[in-house]
Amino acid sequence: MAKAQLTFEDINVTVNVPTGTRVIEISEKVGAGLVYGCREGDCGTCLMKVTKGIDNLSLPSVVEARVLKEHFAGSDTRLACQAQVLGGEIAVKPA
Repeated sequence: MAKAQLTFEDINVTVNVPTGTRVIEISEKVGAGLVYGCREGDCGTCLMKVTKGIDNLSLPSVVEARVLKEHFAGSDTRLACQAQVLGGEIAVKPA
């Protein structure tokens, strides 16, 4: 299985992850500061700023694009629960 390198800048941790993995899954495992409130109905709490390799993430879905727009997110911001790693090197931090 192909791997990618994902760096969480807030805790200075880099891990190799399988492609297709959602960023939030790895964030939980390494203890990064990307939090989420989806289970409480608070969509948009897992906003993250992608500081490197945004092209190495899946494209935003229609739903994610709507949530990003509602939060006035910049073009370098994604939802960690939706963004899937496609390969290469990626660096993120909480937005």
